[in-house]
Amino acid sequence: MPLDDVPAASDGILLDAYSHALTSVVDRVGPAVVRVERIADGNDRGGGVGSGVVIAGDGLVLTNSHVVGGLRRVRLSFAGGGQAEARVLGDDPDTDLALLRTELPAGTPAAALGNSKALRRGQLVVAIGNPLGFESTVTAGIVSALGRSLRATSGRLIDDVIQTDAALNPGNSGGPLVSTAGEVVGINTAMISRAQGICFAVASNTAVFVLGEFIAHGRVRRAHIGIAAETVPLPRRLSLATGAGARAVRISEVESGGPAAAAGLLAGDLILSVEGVAIEGADDLIRLLGAERIGGNITVALLRGGVIERRTLRPVERKGRASGS
Repeated sequence: MPLDDVPAASDGILLDAYSHALTSVVDRVGPAVVRVERIADGNDRGGGVGSGVVIAGDGLVLTNSHVVGGLRRVRLSFAGGGQAEARVLGDDPDTDLALLRTELPAGTPAAALGNSKALRRGQLVVAIGNPLGFESTVTAGIVSALGRSLRATSGRLIDDVIQTDAALNPGNSGGPLVSTAGEVVGINTAMISRAQGICFAVASNTAVFVLGEFIAHGRVRRAHIGIAAETVPLPRRLSLATGAGARAVRISEVESGGPAAAAGLLAGDLILSVEGVAIEGADDLIRLLGAERIGGNITVALLRGGVIERRTLRPVERKGRASGS
């Protein structure tokens, strides 16, 4: 049947189905969304506002690291009314996630974290938050792309970021990105101010990993080999001769007493692979240095003076908020 011949009543049916999907999500997840406000600590770091979402009935709230701003306590305002202070249990600038604990008002629901791997481009999603101080604001859009990378304030790349065209504004940060099944599939984290319809959320599967690290260790553990590195192009002849990619990682500095120094790595060495996995950028190296590498041996292939060498290193846990490897 030609589209012009479709009865007008069907437009209303379609609109009702779309509206029903959105209102169901808002009814289910909206009461779990909170306003997060920094408490002044004497260093003029108060007053910042963002969003968060209750993810457990015992008072766990997920938000962005940049919303918390390095503070140990923040103030929450609840959708059903009332306020309470929250303690920061974990803060990971590298994924822009933070975990809070607070006393919830009676009847405050918790939202469920979904499986972000099940998302598909074009899927409808809903963002809920407090943009520009307007509490409990709802916007809708689609999943524009999956598997993006986004630079965190620490300088490290956040992997597996969701791109959406759901409208975000300052204050939305830390709020949930929700599927039509009513599950939180992302934590809204950033927008591009000079672009329209390009917004980002940290995937819920990343959040689940980070939450596990916070609860088990109070922090996210990552491996560290004691170098400063930069991505450089690899000459085609070297790429062909070594079987490496078009780029490599050049060591610009070796930390005294670190794993790299102990293994004899030197400034100027080009790292080609780790455990047989090609390294074409500093971000590749960072991704491979996860918690599972701490205390174990890894084999690094490097190029020095035109000769490929292999060295064995034992990474240690990276301390602090530095963005090196």
